[in-house]
Amino acid sequence: MAYESKLALGLVPYTAGEQPKDRKFIKLNTNENPYPPSPRVEEALKGKIELLRLYPDTDATELREAVAERFCVQPENVFCGNGSDEVLAFAFAAFFAGKKVYAPDISYSFYPVYASLFGAHLQQIPVLSDFSVDVGGLMQDGPVVLANPNAPTSLELDTDTIRRLADHTREQEEILLVDEAYADFAKESAVPLTKEYENLLIVRTFSKSHSLAGLRVGYAIGSPRLSQALRCIRDSFNSYPTDRLAQSAAAASMRDAAYTQECIRKIICAREKTKKGLREAGIEVLESATNFLFVRADPIDAGPIQKALRDRGILVRYFGTEKLKPYLRVSIGTQEDMEFVTKTMIEIIRQKQS
Repeated sequence: MAYESKLALGLVPYTAGEQPKDRKFIKLNTNENPYPPSPRVEEALKGKIELLRLYPDTDATELREAVAERFCVQPENVFCGNGSDEVLAFAFAAFFAGKKVYAPDISYSFYPVYASLFGAHLQQIPVLSDFSVDVGGLMQDGPVVLANPNAPTSLELDTDTIRRLADHTREQEEILLVDEAYADFAKESAVPLTKEYENLLIVRTFSKSHSLAGLRVGYAIGSPRLSQALRCIRDSFNSYPTDRLAQSAAAASMRDAAYTQECIRKIICAREKTKKGLREAGIEVLESATNFLFVRADPIDAGPIQKALRDRGILVRYFGTEKLKPYLRVSIGTQEDMEFVTKTMIEIIRQKQS
């Protein structure tokens, strides 16, 4: 007898990066920030324990106001959730359920899971030979979802290209969902375009640039109409997804722009030095607008390189799909960590080649 539903039996869940418990690693496999959160976070949490007996603010008012202030939008344009993954899931349910939705075939691997879960028909458009997004291929007869900068390739589309996609989807009376999990490490964000396009939804996270991956806070910026649709889905699951501590901590972090920008600067500096060092050693590395590098570690299969790095105390991400097998995704740690990683990766790759 099968107690599970056909849905549960048929889903292929997302596989997260390894969270090791057996030893200490230089952990570069889940795109976490190597620096601690803003000192204001600890200050914001003082005295909050007593309040945990009360449910949190359903609408995360303080947090939405902090996000709105940062991006020069109104609080009604902001929706907050339990990590950007939850916000993305709500968006799939609100805007894509029962529809055909277009996405690059190499992108965030949670998208196919959400599509299966919420009955969307995901049409994956192959990326081009250089891993860039086939923008023309996405411009068809339905809504579009894409990560920009893209993951795991680390490449970004410029704002003019996002505008073209927003124009096209608006003509189709559909939405464009842009997942900006890594946009703080890129040259620009498409958030300002939400003032022009009612059909444009931007999803972002506190996990990367704000060092709050452990709190699970994400948000979306879009028209009040889109935000209301997300609230409707949220309240059909759980009216209190963002807890009191998370709301206070994230708001404090958002308002400490100077600290966040300094962490971003250090990560970008380490990223560029690491990229330069690997390239000078003859190792192919894609351009990056993120807090990670996409490295061609082997002509055919980088799996053995990933295992060798793990044996040396370094965790990186290996995907193993046909197009991605030669590559490793390497998150950016501190400059000291990245110097060791660069040296070790070069040694391992050269040993394998000899």
